[in-house]
Amino acid sequence: MINISQSTSTRPYLVRALHEWCTDNGFTPYVAVLVDETVQVPREYVSNGEIVLNVSFEATSSLQLSNEYIQFKARFGGVARDILVPMGRVVAIYARENGQGMAFPAPSASEDSQTANKPSGNVTGDDPVLSPTPPAPTRPQLKRIK
Repeated sequence: MINISQSTSTRPYLVRALHEWCTDNGFTPYVAVLVDETVQVPREYVSNGEIVLNVSFEATSSLQLSNEYIQFKARFGGVARDILVPMGRVVAIYARENGQGMAFPAPSASEDSQTANKPSGNVTGDDPVLSPTPPAPTRPQLKRIK
């Protein structure tokens, strides 16, 4: 029998499911991220230790939603950037158009220690990079999905 402390986090599975739901319904999936030293994002777009990212297929290139990280390339102010977000730092995923989505608890110390061994190397891909919608200044109030 598997001990609950040994099971994997549900967060990456829920993030992938809500990303797919947004995409299937024509909504734009956004993720809110608590930024620390393990998060690779343009720091000039971080506000109050948080950044909101458009993770739609139209706004990203080489998007990967793994159990450990969200990785992609995107343009910020016309400059292509590699983005790497440990899954444990994602605090919400929601549809830009209606705010429906899910919020997660703030990262625990165990999640932070698991992301300390950040993979080396950059996100790669030959796809054209598209500009994301500018991040929202604050995370909206989330609504329950029916």
